[in-house]
Amino acid sequence: MYEKYGLFIDGSWSGAVGGGAAPVISPVSEKPLGEAPVAAAADTEAAIATAERGLAAWRARTAFERADALHAIADEMIRRKGEAARMISSETGKPIAQAEREWALSCDQFRWYAEEARRVYGRIVESRIPGGRFEVTREPIGVVAAFTAWNFPAALVARKVAPALAAGCSVIVRPSNQTPGTAMVMVDCCRAGALPDGTVNLVVGPTAETYAPIMASPLVRKVSLTGSTRVGQQMIRDAADTMKKVTMELGGNAPLIVYDDADLQTALDVSVPTKFANAGQVCVTADRFFIHESLHDAFVDGFAARAKALKLGDGLDPAAQMGPVINGGRRAELEGVVKDAVKAGARVVAGGGRASAFNAGFFLEPTVLADVNDDMKVFAEENFGPIAAITRFRDEDEVLARANAGDMGLSAYAFTANPARARRTVAALKAGMVGINSFAMAASEAPFGGTRYSGMGREGGAEGITDYLDTKLAQVVF
Repeated sequence: MYEKYGLFIDGSWSGAVGGGAAPVISPVSEKPLGEAPVAAAADTEAAIATAERGLAAWRARTAFERADALHAIADEMIRRKGEAARMISSETGKPIAQAEREWALSCDQFRWYAEEARRVYGRIVESRIPGGRFEVTREPIGVVAAFTAWNFPAALVARKVAPALAAGCSVIVRPSNQTPGTAMVMVDCCRAGALPDGTVNLVVGPTAETYAPIMASPLVRKVSLTGSTRVGQQMIRDAADTMKKVTMELGGNAPLIVYDDADLQTALDVSVPTKFANAGQVCVTADRFFIHESLHDAFVDGFAARAKALKLGDGLDPAAQMGPVINGGRRAELEGVVKDAVKAGARVVAGGGRASAFNAGFFLEPTVLADVNDDMKVFAEENFGPIAAITRFRDEDEVLARANAGDMGLSAYAFTANPARARRTVAALKAGMVGINSFAMAASEAPFGGTRYSGMGREGGAEGITDYLDTKLAQVVF
């Protein structure tokens, strides 16, 4: 499955120095999909060196040339959408329809940033010196390292590579070891842009051989991570040694508020498929469900009925609506979360354990817990799985205070028919993104990111390119 790819360094695919390789395990069959090369430190050092050379050539291209290259990459991605979707589904287990949508969103990132490449504007500021003026320009920051997680192995790479290229930066992609093939397909599509050798590179391997050389190198001027808060905190500390710029898209523990005036059926129809998409392994998905006491019982019953009706299966089966979680360790952790909640008084309304219909695969039933309180682990911490924890509330001030408890601030959601209440809720919630009667956050034209322990910086939108640029001021007098 990975034979025609490998590591991508200096414009070509190759094996690792020393021939190292490791299996990539299917979450559906628990068997190897194939073996991916494992980079040695020498491979990573070579990627850094060639990225520095590629940077010099790529930043010299005009903004219009860079835009044309990104459009060509998007064209190639569209041509290979079937191959890419199958790779995404095979590596993650997510349903093929969700994989196709992820690849389409990834293509859209390259389209969007192709146009943003033409719009990296400076400005002129009048000087106090007669005959003088200040010129403010923006330049590519340099070599960029992109570290991505496994849950969206295409979209997370695209969100980093597309703006980096648009800004004139070269980039080293370091995808998750659990989903390297998806990143390989995307990087291979980048060849359609006729980029200078070294502009895009890819290394896969353990921390000591990939992460450590990148973080130690003064040539790498920016790192972008999608991952856990714990990993992000360590990366920020490591980046300080060489004063790298950082963008962090980290964990979440999103609240969902259903007010008493909400359309109950709409809230159920939208929230259930969103919660269990990608087996709940989505940083922006709702984990904490606050339901007004007047709607609570009906919401719990409706949510549970819809969860029980979901069809589990191999993501490559078009009928499957939810696949497995990523690995056995993750499933065991989620089982422990459910057991702890039940021990503390929560009630299992749907699911709660392994899906007994499967002899293999890391399948966990779509799980709904009621009678949950705010101190339970399932509520206080991001569960990152197919578990919906539901509690009740009485008034607006109470629920907003409870929703803002904790350190995370990535996303938050509310359902209400009252525009004034919607505006108050948006203003009150401590989150980088708030959805009212909607969960649609991930769009190329919109800035994606969080506050507090959920990260810093933004990906997407006009804001997404700014972290790949340095601002330069010149005082010009004639």
